[in-house]
Amino acid sequence: MMRKNKAVMIGAGLANMAAAVYLIQEGHWSGDAITFYALDQHGSNDGDTTDAVTDEYWNKNHPMENTKGYVARGGRMLNYRTYVDLMDLLDRIPSATEKGMTAAEDTRDFDAKHRTFDKARLLEGSRGILESGKLGFNNTDRLLLTKLIMMPDSQETVLDNVTIADYFQDDPHFFETNFWFMWETTFAFRTKSSAQELRRYMHQMIYEFTQIEHLVGVNRTRYNQYESIMLPLINYLKEQGCQLILNRRVTDFIFKETPMNDEITVTGLKMTNTETNEVENIKIDNDTAVIFTNGSITDSATLGDYDHAAPENMDYGAASSLWKQATNHFYNLGNPDKFFADRDASEWVSFTLTTKNHLLLNEITRITNQLPGNALNSFISTEPITPLNQKDVNMSIVVHHQPHFTSQKPNETVLWGYFLYPRRHGEFVDKPYIEMTGKDMALELIGQLSKVDPGPINIKDRQTEILDSIINNIPVYMPYASALFNNRAKTDRPEVIPDHSTNLAFTGEFVEQPYQMIFTEQSAVRSGEIAAYHFAGIPMNRLVKTPRYDKDIKTLIRATKKMFD
Repeated sequence: MMRKNKAVMIGAGLANMAAAVYLIQEGHWSGDAITFYALDQHGSNDGDTTDAVTDEYWNKNHPMENTKGYVARGGRMLNYRTYVDLMDLLDRIPSATEKGMTAAEDTRDFDAKHRTFDKARLLEGSRGILESGKLGFNNTDRLLLTKLIMMPDSQETVLDNVTIADYFQDDPHFFETNFWFMWETTFAFRTKSSAQELRRYMHQMIYEFTQIEHLVGVNRTRYNQYESIMLPLINYLKEQGCQLILNRRVTDFIFKETPMNDEITVTGLKMTNTETNEVENIKIDNDTAVIFTNGSITDSATLGDYDHAAPENMDYGAASSLWKQATNHFYNLGNPDKFFADRDASEWVSFTLTTKNHLLLNEITRITNQLPGNALNSFISTEPITPLNQKDVNMSIVVHHQPHFTSQKPNETVLWGYFLYPRRHGEFVDKPYIEMTGKDMALELIGQLSKVDPGPINIKDRQTEILDSIINNIPVYMPYASALFNNRAKTDRPEVIPDHSTNLAFTGEFVEQPYQMIFTEQSAVRSGEIAAYHFAGIPMNRLVKTPRYDKDIKTLIRATKKMFD
């Protein structure tokens, strides 16, 4: 361990905020010893009124005409059974909205009163709500999945640079199963994603086999994840005296020069003030740790509105550009190009739709036969749309428990949806999803709902009325939304504390941690926890214990039984 007494955080997302909390509470640091430099404070766990985010860094060059309503670039489901580090973190800070509760108690209280039970996980035209509990496996599917589940951690490198499509190349049937339709849309896997990461999900989420069609293992926050997770952290850290300096893009590390280039020591940072375009230089002394979130799935994300598509931003990303600059100096810090130079594997488009009444909400409730807050509804295509000439999911929506924002009016509805393959064409609007306006996406949604509407009056008959109710619909193009799943080898991501590092740690979703799966708040928090323990001199055996359901015999038996249902 390399003990320090001060820290500079590059990035103000969940991972670095977690690191700060653990430094303060476990390392007994003073909050004023911790300084954040970041573009904004929303991170990937975002959600806000649209007018609050239009002037942020990635949107400045793409002004919007309609800034009404709400926007959340994405959202992630929680799971208490595996998100043990996240829940530990949230138990340490007060809720931002519920007096007398920690942020964890707030979430548990809400979730206990609004349990998830999805009745319409998959929908298909002419068939309506599918019996998705029938996973649809054949024996080859079962054999290949069993090999993934039984593969020990020590053999994981055999899946280096193997995509999911590669792994199942002799079993195309797998991609037509209900299991795949649910798995890809629950977790945002794509066929070009890493088989190595799929294996980790098979291990850590193995118990989901028995409940994935109803999502009963999903836990949800009271409001959007910015207000229920990030805002409590921001409030707590500010009260502790941490400095949060926004509108800064760190562009360069200044490293100590050594004869053999075998010591990683940051001596300075170069950054741009994005409001003034002035260059600033920060010195890093020997008593300061630098904790760096080296990639963001919402970097380079852009917004559209009801009448405009989200423009495509070709920026490599702020965090990933800095990561790449570091790899130019040292060979053991991973390969950012594997994650940020293949948009065909990583991009998707989401939308946040705000209405002035509950007409659309009630129509979705009628068609799916369930109340808001229970569902992730995925619509399967009418015709084959994949390179293997197979059907696949077109789009998915999440209808939140209302209100989803604290400032939301009682008459307003907010729902969210996404297209995992944004270059595909709509079935009802003949455009690639990436070129669709908010109105186009609303029409596509109404069309998908109309295919599965049991009647007697079809939702399409109320299309004009529904469109008139829309305050705004914000398309969001995210070139790196699934980048963390991109095909990789284990050495393509740096360890939280790289070999030979004296003061630099990496955090977030693009670091290599034993066993941990990514795209979860769990892995982000744990990376920050590890960095904090390292620089505070706390033994690693005090880290929150990670459950291993893949080694639980009862869980494995239930999963095996489900495979054959």
